[in-house]
Amino acid sequence: MEKTRRNSLRMRWRYSAGLFSARAAASFSLPFPMSNLIVHGGAPLRGRITPSANKNAVLPVLCATLLTRAPLRLVGVPDITDVRKILDIFRALGSQVHLDEAAGVLTLHHEHTHFDASQHRLPEEMRSSIMLVPPLLARFGVARLEDNIKGCTLGVREIDPHVEVFRHFGAEVERTEGSLLVRRTGALQPVQHWLDYASVTTTENFVLCAAGAPGTSTLTNAASEPHVQEFCRFMQLLGVRIEGIGTSRLVVHGGGELGGGEFRFDEDFHEITTFLALGAITGGDVRVKNSAPENFPLIDRTFEKFGVRVEHEGGWSCARVAGPLTVQTPFTANVLTKVEAAPWPYFPVDLLPIFIALGVRAQGNAMFWNKVYDGALGWTSELSKFGAHVFSSDPHRIVTFGGGQLTPAVVESPYIIRVAIALFMVAASIPGRSEIRNALPIRRAHPRFVENLRSLGAQVEWTCEE
Repeated sequence: MEKTRRNSLRMRWRYSAGLFSARAAASFSLPFPMSNLIVHGGAPLRGRITPSANKNAVLPVLCATLLTRAPLRLVGVPDITDVRKILDIFRALGSQVHLDEAAGVLTLHHEHTHFDASQHRLPEEMRSSIMLVPPLLARFGVARLEDNIKGCTLGVREIDPHVEVFRHFGAEVERTEGSLLVRRTGALQPVQHWLDYASVTTTENFVLCAAGAPGTSTLTNAASEPHVQEFCRFMQLLGVRIEGIGTSRLVVHGGGELGGGEFRFDEDFHEITTFLALGAITGGDVRVKNSAPENFPLIDRTFEKFGVRVEHEGGWSCARVAGPLTVQTPFTANVLTKVEAAPWPYFPVDLLPIFIALGVRAQGNAMFWNKVYDGALGWTSELSKFGAHVFSSDPHRIVTFGGGQLTPAVVESPYIIRVAIALFMVAASIPGRSEIRNALPIRRAHPRFVENLRSLGAQVEWTCEE
């Protein structure tokens, strides 16, 4: 079983043979050979953190850059694995790519980009690959991607809504041996579309398709997360006129000539919340740069349910705890305090594991409800290795019975970014040595994660898998 698990992890790093050379794949894997985190917990974390940009804003923006032949300059690009993969795709397609990793500045020019569907395929291990389809359709009339694209293991994440969008705009989608072939025979046509579910990537794919379809397209039940809004602002920079940004109805006026320019990314609200929670769970004082506190009212109120008060002042945020973490008692006496996660403007589902970690440490009981993904809470059984008491009500809901004595442990993380961080959070709050195995997903979203933690006083290091 251990050998199978290691092989599975290696498979996540495999590149599609038709797109990447063996030399490129080998050189890519060298910077990230270590997958486990060792932490000596119990110390309060203190200091200041400047978060990176949101992976879920950066990746669709990178995909959208293929729409224009004009030069672009992106500021605040994080050095994370998925960014590296997309940039390798661009290089393989003949684009000019220059990334100043230290400054986080990326310059791109897709003037001489080419795509050959008989040779090039988009990698299956990166779910954002599907957002390269509309730009490739617009530029070359065809795109090919692996039949089973993947991302974090968050349960069933179908691609049917994307296929439906492509077809509505007039593209043909054909299943071939091991891949999906998407092509257009004429110009994309503007459409009126209503999503079954407010999917982030489907919303972004709709906007990408609409940008290349002459006329006005309208999407109802659109996702409105901060990273979707950021992506739409980038599309406006290119010259696409979009109405309704931040709402559930988007109107896109497409078909015009697109330009270039400079775009600066915001701080990732996931990472801001993560470091605020790390300060709270360790009894420390962590201040995090935050230029968009208007996105935080519900997140702040959720912190309050565990006795944590978040303050925003002068472009920085910090979490205050007066005494031990404590679950606040609801006014209605016969119900549990609960955190319900669903598409924005609900509480963000990606942050649910972070607050489950707080629930495990806080005195009292709380219910956590994931309304988005099936089976995404199965990892909570790992918390019992620390001595935590967590009850699984059904595939979408768990109850934490917090405040008990916890001890260091060796735990296994699934391939879910924030779950690896949640397990680390619990470990960091417990005196002694703990190990989080398979913590590699953290690198997909948080550059310099360990370096940032050390700057706050954490004793933590990456180690090789044994």
